Amino acid sequence: MALLGRMQKLFLMLMTAVMVWGQSIATAAEVEGPLKPHLENPHMDLQQVFKGERFGNIVVSMKGTVIATWGTSHVRAKRSEDGGKTWGPEIVIAKPGFQPGGVTVNEANGDIIAFVEDRHPPAPIHVYVSSDDGKSWEKIPTKIKPDSKGNAPSMHMNDHGITLRHGKHKGRLIRPSRWYAGQNHRSKWPEHYTNAIYSDDDGKTWQASEPFPAKGTGEATIAELSNGTIYYNSRRHWAEEGANPRRRWTATSTDGGHTWKNLTFCEVLPDGPQNTNYGCMAGLTRLAVKGHDILIYSNCDSPSGRDRGTVWASFDGGKTWPIKKLVYQGRHAYSSMTSGRPGTITEGMIFHHFEGGPKGGSAVARFNLAWILDGGKLTGNGSVPKNLN
Repeated sequence: MALLGRMQKLFLMLMTAVMVWGQSIATAAEVEGPLKPHLENPHMDLQQVFKGERFGNIVVSMKGTVIATWGTSHVRAKRSEDGGKTWGPEIVIAKPGFQPGGVTVNEANGDIIAFVEDRHPPAPIHVYVSSDDGKSWEKIPTKIKPDSKGNAPSMHMNDHGITLRHGKHKGRLIRPSRWYAGQNHRSKWPEHYTNAIYSDDDGKTWQASEPFPAKGTGEATIAELSNGTIYYNSRRHWAEEGANPRRRWTATSTDGGHTWKNLTFCEVLPDGPQNTNYGCMAGLTRLAVKGHDILIYSNCDSPSGRDRGTVWASFDGGKTWPIKKLVYQGRHAYSSMTSGRPGTITEGMIFHHFEGGPKGGSAVARFNLAWILDGGKLTGNGSVPKNLN
């Protein structure tokens, strides 16, 4: 009987291991899915989410919960379990605390990582982790190493981070960061540069990348393409004589985000209002479609003032941006953007969290690629693939 009991226990342990293995394989397979859900009935709606203050980020958890973060007096989150239709109460991540962006979903274990600074940077940085789908948050010990120049990166204020899905650095966590050169002052802009921090141990330690190959940059976005290349798109306050700081600047990495090359002036994408060099934080997401490099970018599209929130779509990994569509006519300042996960209620949707909206504070626009294609304005920069028209 004792032998039979041990055999039954061993069998149960084996079955449990198989189930866990199967779930992990299913999770890995579901991070990217088919194109079809993104081309169904055009949809767009707008929800007011936070009141007052500034600085938003947005991510979708592995379970398909939409999590928006916000705040300058303290960092808080709101969760939506119904795909962005409704939002739950505010959840405090850190109080006091200053939101620096870069919220990152660890696709290997489902953890959600939030960064908190003590004040407007340069400032001490803290890392918080949620292991229960954004319901509660715990500060963890962490180390963020300086870059090769000896400069400690600041986090403020960038779009969300990502988990790499392809190549030898698969599983790496990476988010945009920056070097502030002591302060955000016009005299210091020629010294500023953006970079990234990355972690290979689930966020316990972070290595700073080499600088983005242009000075005067800050507040960046990243996306991993289907071949493992990382696409980097940055705001730019200042540029050498003859260069234009009022449009976006891009680069790429083929070594997991450690170095950046192929500096490109992206003439089609505005960096905020076009009557100032000051620029504006933008949002960026790659749709979770296997084998396709469809990127969506957000910023204000106005001759003056942070208004006319607009999104642009690229179908070739950021080489061209052939179509754009107005999301919100009124106030639209800093924005963050993410997209839904296959196999969850969020599949096929794009979530655009921005400062502004009908009631101020922040709003989340929820739409799909079909909506962008339905009545979107052609930019003349490339063409929309015929199978999408």
